[in-house]
Amino acid sequence: MTPELTVRAAVLDDAAGIARVHLQAWRESYAHLLPAGTLAGLRQGPREERWRAIIAAATSDTWVARAGTDIIGWASAGAGRDDDGPRPWELQGIYVLASHYGSGAGQMLLDAAVGDAGAYLWIAEDNPRAFAFYRRNGFVPDGATAVHELAGTPVRILRMVRWGALRSAPGSAPRRPRGR
Repeated sequence: MTPELTVRAAVLDDAAGIARVHLQAWRESYAHLLPAGTLAGLRQGPREERWRAIIAAATSDTWVARAGTDIIGWASAGAGRDDDGPRPWELQGIYVLASHYGSGAGQMLLDAAVGDAGAYLWIAEDNPRAFAFYRRNGFVPDGATAVHELAGTPVRILRMVRWGALRSAPGSAPRRPRGR
């Protein structure tokens, strides 16, 4: 029997599970972008401490996807971090373990983190699976690009924007993410 998938707001006790998923998802998603030694050298402890600080600070919303009691994905969103952000709300990160691709966990996390409101995100330019996921959810590249360091390795990134109900239906109120 397959464990039920659920999504809920993260709590401090989730930091270890989020860090575990964060590291494993990087290894699965970025093997073609980052050196194998860099990915192998990623350590749980520092990432876990960072997640404890993020959750405690509550400056962004963090969500976890669980299969039964196991954390299998996470998402975080908050006020845009860019001075020229095209929308006020930014999807700061979303990762799901490869073993749960196609399960609906990614969609559940996106829905929790940004709802159907307008938002933007940055994505590795060479990440076709994620690009297709965001396109299906109404995000489009807006032409902004940059180079960002992932674990010390420069990676080309591009910005995607979903204008959402804020643009497409003047006067109507979009559904907001639950944590806002």
